[in-house]
Amino acid sequence: MEILRYSAFTDRPDGGNPAGVVLDAQGLDETDMLRIAKEVGFSETAFVTAAETPDGTHTPDRTHRVRYFSPRAEVDFCGHATVATAVALAERGAPGALAFQTNAGRVDVMTERTEADGHGFRATLTSVSASSEPVAPQHLASALEALGWSEDDLDPAFPAHVAFAGNYHLILAAASRERLARLDYDFEALEALSRDQSWTTVHLFHRQTDTLFHARDPFPLGGVVEDPATGAAAAAFGGYLRAIGWEAVGTPITVLQGYDMGRPSLLTVTTDASDPRVSVSGQAVVLT
Repeated sequence: MEILRYSAFTDRPDGGNPAGVVLDAQGLDETDMLRIAKEVGFSETAFVTAAETPDGTHTPDRTHRVRYFSPRAEVDFCGHATVATAVALAERGAPGALAFQTNAGRVDVMTERTEADGHGFRATLTSVSASSEPVAPQHLASALEALGWSEDDLDPAFPAHVAFAGNYHLILAAASRERLARLDYDFEALEALSRDQSWTTVHLFHRQTDTLFHARDPFPLGGVVEDPATGAAAAAFGGYLRAIGWEAVGTPITVLQGYDMGRPSLLTVTTDASDPRVSVSGQAVVLT
C-alpha cells in the first residue's frame, strides 16, 4: 500500500491544503483508515476502493468509492482531498471524467491538463445538491462568542447561514479584511458548538469584489485550528450565494484562502441557476 501526499488548490508545494491519498485501499477497514490518517497527520486522507453496485458487483473503472478520514474521525465529504485524489488518478493514466461514491452521495469529477503547465492537472468537482438556510439566532450568538466577534464585525449584506454541499458549514461574512485577518478563537467552545450543530467548518469570508472573496475556515472538529483550503466549504459557499440571490451567481467566483497562515490557495467556484449542485476547481501538486 502506497500513501501519496498532495497539496490541493495550489500549483506549488508550499501552498494549498495537504491531503493524504491511498489509491488502493481495498481490504482496509475503518480502524485501518483512521490509523493511517493519524499517521499521515493531514486534515484529511482519502481512501479509494472499487465501487460496488446494489447487486454487489463492481462498477466501471471510472467510478470509485472514496472515504475521507481526519486524524479524529471519518468525514462524509472533503473537497481538497477529492481534488488531490482526482489529480493522482489523472497522473496515473485516468484523466477525464470520474465519479466518486462518497458518504454524502455521488460527486462527479473532471480532470484536465493545465494550460500553464502541460504536465500538471486541474480537477473540478461537482458537489451533491447544495442548500442554505439562516442560522438560528442563539447558535449565531454562541458562534460569535466563541470567535470573539460582535455583531458589528459582520457584513450586513450577507446574512449568517448554515450551508450544505456534502457537509454543513456555518457561513459568516466579515465586515472588513482586517477583521478576517485577526483569527483568534476559543477552540474548545467552537469545537463543542460545531459538534452539537454538525458543522464541519466555520466558513469566514470577506468580499473584495463581486467575484473575489477571501476566506478562512476554522476546523476544530478535525482537530485543526484552520484549514488552508476547504473545497467542501467552497461548494457550500456557492450554494449560499445562490440562496441569498447574489447577483454574480453564474459567473465563476474566486476564493482566496490560506494567505493569513502562509499557505496561499486558490479555489474557483461556479454555480448554475438550473443546477442545484456547485462546482469547485483547482490544481494539486505532489508533496516531496
